Amino acid sequence: MDIDAEAREIQDFVDKGNYHAAYNIALSGLNACRREKNQAGTDRFIGIIRGIVESLAAEFGSQSE
Repeated sequence: MDIDAEAREIQDFVDKGNYHAAYNIALSGLNACRREKNQAGTDRFIGIIRGIVESLAAEFGSQSE
C-alpha cells in the first residue's frame, strides 16, 4: 500500500469538504495496515483520522470552550 498516495487522496476529499469519503478511506487504510501487522502504517492512519476530525471540528464546531 502506498500510504503517501492514500494520504493525498484523503486530503483531496477533506479539501472538498467530503469528510465521509475521507474518513472511510482512512479507516480502510488503517484496517489494511492492521491486517498486514504494519504498526507504523496503522499509527499513520490514526494520525490522518485525527486530522480529519480536527478539520470537522474547525469547520462545524461551536468553537466555545
